[in-house]
Amino acid sequence: MKKAIKILGVLMLLVATALSFSSCSRDDDPTNNDFFAGTYKGSVSYNNGSGTNISTDNGSVFVTKIASGTKYNFAFSNDIPDLNGVEFEQKGDHTLVMIGSTATSYIRIDNSQLKILFLKDGKTWTANCTR
Repeated sequence: MKKAIKILGVLMLLVATALSFSSCSRDDDPTNNDFFAGTYKGSVSYNNGSGTNISTDNGSVFVTKIASGTKYNFAFSNDIPDLNGVEFEQKGDHTLVMIGSTATSYIRIDNSQLKILFLKDGKTWTANCTR
């Protein structure tokens, strides 16, 4: 009887592990999830307007949806300062666009691409990344 309980316990653990891995899909859509976290990889850059210029083609941006439901945080690699609390609205079925986007300042995100050109206080962040 103890052996059967051990086997059943191991099987349940394996099923739970498989389910937890399958729930973290790269195809998760940031527009229709209550919680979203994903890493986008590609070219990122930052210029603070005072001589600091960081640029790489092998960077990453970790994107998380925060509790408000419409705001997102962007954590950059390579010691680039984060962008936090950026508010978005849905455009189309699967795309989010930063509220207040203009031709010279925008963030666009979907389940496979992240594009950033963000200007604030003389500082510039850019990203052209995929997931």
